[in-house]
Amino acid sequence: MERVDVQANVKRHLFDGANAITLKAGPYSAMVLPAQGGNLVSFEDEERQLSFLRKPESLAAIVEKPLLYGFPVLFPPNRYEDGAFTVNGHAYHFPVTETKTHNHIHGFLKDVPWSVSETGESEDAAYVELTQRVDEKHAAHRYFPHEFTIALRYTLTRAGLQQDVRVENCGTAAMPLMLGFHTALRIPFAKDSHVDDYRIKATIGDHFELSPRMLPTGRLQPLTPEEERLQTSGVQPFYAALDHHYKALPQDGRNYATLTDTRLGVRLVFEVDTQYRYWMVFNNFGRGEYICPEPQTNMVNAPNVNLSSDETGIVILKPNDVWTAVSRLYVEEA
Repeated sequence: MERVDVQANVKRHLFDGANAITLKAGPYSAMVLPAQGGNLVSFEDEERQLSFLRKPESLAAIVEKPLLYGFPVLFPPNRYEDGAFTVNGHAYHFPVTETKTHNHIHGFLKDVPWSVSETGESEDAAYVELTQRVDEKHAAHRYFPHEFTIALRYTLTRAGLQQDVRVENCGTAAMPLMLGFHTALRIPFAKDSHVDDYRIKATIGDHFELSPRMLPTGRLQPLTPEEERLQTSGVQPFYAALDHHYKALPQDGRNYATLTDTRLGVRLVFEVDTQYRYWMVFNNFGRGEYICPEPQTNMVNAPNVNLSSDETGIVILKPNDVWTAVSRLYVEEA
């Protein structure tokens, strides 16, 4: 199909009554919901009718389960034992939000309103920047007593979607930075394809053993034959129930996950910054519909794992320090 050049643009509108912003460029569109965790809930090829992210059908759906749609922000990512940990001599006590494991899970930015700090468009690009300012007025400050700003800029062109993350420590004390994204990729992303047409690949390395509480034990597990295919040629996404934790192992200097529709010969590439040194891979307990390759800067439960911060991935931001990362979603012929 011949690709159509469309003037890139930004549109503010309502999604089921909620404020939304849609970017368009070339054949692509992307939509964010600022008040619903700043979540980028769709990335679509409108010409070929391909929808790559799990998009909520209603506002109620994403309010009920914000982690299972789009591109939610995890700060800090995944689980922390009893919600308690110490970094740099400072003890943190997060609320226990997963009762069956008695852990805190997935942080405090995934479902709170974000500010739209900037939008813009040119002939070939459209962008939106979303900002979250945490200070003493923020609800999370009582258990994460730092002042910082995190900004997400999404830029859409006919080459795909780019995410720029910027975190600045605006306070007077050093702060731990632990960040991830619970990326929900839709399967099938083409309406006439079947789940068996799909193959997932990711730059996984060591497989961390998890306890019944879903926390790293400190031991490694050998990769299964299916995981070796996940690492190399790709594997059917629902071959087993996956909720697995891996160290990232970039290939040719690139850190990524791909989802290929073998019927269409189309591949979605989720290329993430190499500063995301770990992956979680979750596939809806093998039930179908979506798979989440989740990049994380740090290990699950990192401050409580008996390893150095260099090994667990905890980043310490000193006052006025800025941390940035760039990731992309794009489409290529398989």
